[in-house]
Amino acid sequence: MRLGITGHRGLPEQSEKLVRAALQREVQRHRPDDLVGVSCIADGPDSWFAQAVLDHGGRIEVVIPASSYREGLPAWHHATYDELLQRAAEVHRTGLDESTSEAHMAGSEILVGLVDELVAVWDGQPARGYGGTADVVAYAERNGVTARVLWPEGATRD
Repeated sequence: MRLGITGHRGLPEQSEKLVRAALQREVQRHRPDDLVGVSCIADGPDSWFAQAVLDHGGRIEVVIPASSYREGLPAWHHATYDELLQRAAEVHRTGLDESTSEAHMAGSEILVGLVDELVAVWDGQPARGYGGTADVVAYAERNGVTARVLWPEGATRD
């Protein structure tokens, strides 16, 4: 089973706890020897999911939206990003340089094309900018990839 991840970044601490637990439950539904998690490994749900897949004994593949993507992530996340990238069984790149909303959406489109199902940490609201979680869910559904929404009871975005 090839699972992809998309989701809201910058969640409050209480929501992070709820989402991490939900992601672990989702990952544990699958046999580790069959599980490949595909992620852009940004801070938040992307990296929590990738780590959960690895902890469960699965493999990860990473999609890098742009060559400058890492620099656009928070500095405190760089060590986690680097570690997850090193543990990736395969790395996919868009070929783009600048880390823009368009590059992020291009990365998400590649991710959707690689998976059987998309896990979306999504509050159900419209995207706040191009390439947001709602856009990725809509793209997946247009392309026949099931999006499994995880938004635990009690989770908030702001």
